[in-house]
This record gives sequence, structure tokens and C-alpha cells, in this order.
Amino acid sequence: MKIIRLKEGKERSLLRRHPWVFDGAIAKGGGDPGETVRIESHGGEFLGWAAFSPSSRIRARVWSFDAAQRIDDSFFIARIAEAIRVRSLFDIKSDGMRLIHGESDGLPGLVVDRYADTLVAQFSSCGAERWKDVIVQALLAQTGLKRLYERSDASVRSLEGLPEATGWLAGAGSTGITITEHDWKLSLDVAQGHKTGFYLDQRDSRQKFAAYTRRLKFRQVLNCYCYTGGFTVAAMAGGAGHVTSIDSSGPALELARANVVLNGFDASRATWLDADVNASLRQYQREGRAFNAIVLDPPKFAPTAAHAERAARAYKDINRLALSILAPDGVLFTYSCSGGVSADLFHKIVASAGIDAAVDAYISERMGGAPDHPMTVAFPEGEYLKGLVLVKRRAG
Repeated sequence: MKIIRLKEGKERSLLRRHPWVFDGAIAKGGGDPGETVRIESHGGEFLGWAAFSPSSRIRARVWSFDAAQRIDDSFFIARIAEAIRVRSLFDIKSDGMRLIHGESDGLPGLVVDRYADTLVAQFSSCGAERWKDVIVQALLAQTGLKRLYERSDASVRSLEGLPEATGWLAGAGSTGITITEHDWKLSLDVAQGHKTGFYLDQRDSRQKFAAYTRRLKFRQVLNCYCYTGGFTVAAMAGGAGHVTSIDSSGPALELARANVVLNGFDASRATWLDADVNASLRQYQREGRAFNAIVLDPPKFAPTAAHAERAARAYKDINRLALSILAPDGVLFTYSCSGGVSADLFHKIVASAGIDAAVDAYISERMGGAPDHPMTVAFPEGEYLKGLVLVKRRAG
């Protein structure tokens, strides 16, 4: 067994059961990509069993903090079984759900989503890649499903020295799938869609938005970065008078249109714009347009804390524009999915946007990912999705 010895004083995060070891913390030792190594303190005390990543700044990701634990087939079978069992504790009103959420489920670099009869897996670390065959067989055995599609095409793979990999690992057939969420049908494509095909983490937010729409009877709704129209469907389910949806992806908009029709809504209540969100918001501001409700769910602006300053400017700009065209008593659902932007920083960014727009707003609620996308007390980085529900105050 190869050993990684840390520099003096660098063991503190592991003693708090944080699963990452950065390259600058290592005094000596190494291993092959994905190989299980023993992590020791400067004094030689055992700290954890980890998968080694020779190309990544996160040089090792801990599988277990138990010295007696063997990292073998049975370890992965047990971890996957536990992750699936925990999902049964949550009230998930959908046949689309996240079954494994990386570090939060003790499986760093592995994400697995279930869409109806199909599993989609993303292997983003050397450790997960090395154990791929065992993981695939365990997933199929424990879910009873026959189809598993790989979406290991995230940019983080390059940081691990791994090439992109996509395609069927089990089963075959169409990659177009329809899931049930609450009382709605939502179609997606696991081969072409963002992430693993859909934003399952916004499930609870979509239901919340439908409830706000129903209660406050929104007449004009603007859904920015609408993707395949999840929030658009939610607004129409809540009885919105008209929903304008903007995205820069034509294929996503086509699927969004199909989702509106699939749920039996009147297509005349929807307008679709293949356009840049920022430019569209500026145009609405010049025209004096006002909306009763706006959703801002942009893509990741800051993948790491190093990008936070640039991302803050982008988040501030779109929130300033959105607040300026939000009607009095209107509601803004605004989000950041950037891991490099903390919940506290996001709050400050939105507050600064309100000041620049000369707008004050109540914070009605704070939103996060659905419960099948958990974070743990030892791994706060799992809280990547942050959201605020703002109600615009009347002037005076």
C-alpha cells in the first residue's frame, strides 16, 4: 500500500473529516491515477484511505476515515446501497432523482441520477474512474434497472487528466426520456442536455414557484435561462397569464415548447426567445416593460473561488436589471449554482444590485438544492446551489 505523508499541520481538515487533500499539503508520496493510498499525518498517524489524482490540485479524495476499512468491491456496493436507502427518507415527488451526490454520499467524483427507467452516471475523478465497472454493476443490481448512460463530459475531467467519455454502459435505445415531477411531465435528453440531462436540484424551487404563482396570480412572468422550461411549466401550472422564456440554446427552447404542450397548457400563453438574457433585460428596461415575477437561474459563473470576483459582477448585473423591471410587489426567484460563490457572498451581491437599481426588497425565502442533493456538515462545498426569493417593496 502506497503512503502519502502530509506536511506538518496539514492534517487539520482531515481530522474534521473533510475529504480533500490538496497538492500543497503533501510532503511526500504518490500513486497511480485512482490508486488507493494511505494518508498519514506528518508524524505517521493514519488519517484516511483516499484515491490519488496525480494531475489534480485536489491530489487525493478520501474514501474512508476508518483504518480498518478495505477499499474493495464490497465497499462500493455498501456505499451505493446506503445512498439509495437515504433517498427513501426524503419526500421526492418525482421519478427523476439524484441517487449519488459525490462527496456528500462518501463517493467523491461520482454523480448518479435516475430518470424513470434510466440511470445516468458521471465519473469526474480518477478514483471513480478506476472503480467504474464495479460501480456500474452495483448500480444496476441495486436499482433493478437495465439502462445506464455515461455523461463523463464535464470540464473537470480534464483537470484529472481524464478524457471525456459518453455513451451507453448498459442497455441501449433512445436517450429522450420523460419524467414525472409533481403533477407535471417533463421531457429531457440524457445525451445532449446540461449536466446529466436536467436540473433535478431545482425540483422544490419549481414547486414553490408554482405555489407563488397560484397565490399571487402573476399576470406576466419572465423565465431567464429557461433551458427546457421547468420553471415555465411551473408558472403555467400555477395559472400565470403569460410566460416569456429566454435561452440562448435553440434545441433547449424546442424541448421547452414541447414540455408546455405535453402538459396540456395553452401555447398562446407562452413566448419563447432565442436570445442573450443580459441584452434582453436591457431591452426590457429601455422599453419600460414590467413583470410580476422573474426567474434568474443562470449557468455556473464561478466554478471555483478564484473566479468569484468576475462572477460577482455578472450576477450583480443581471440582478440589477431584473429588479429594475420587476413590478412593485413582484417576486424575483434568483439563484447561483457557482461553487465559488458562497451563500453569504450571493446575498451581498443581490443586495448591492438592489442598491444600484434603487430598489428595496424583502427576502421572502432562501432556497437550496432538493434534498436528494445533500450537503454534509463536514463538506459545506456540497451547498453549491443558493437561491433567494425577493418581494419588491413599493417605493416610498
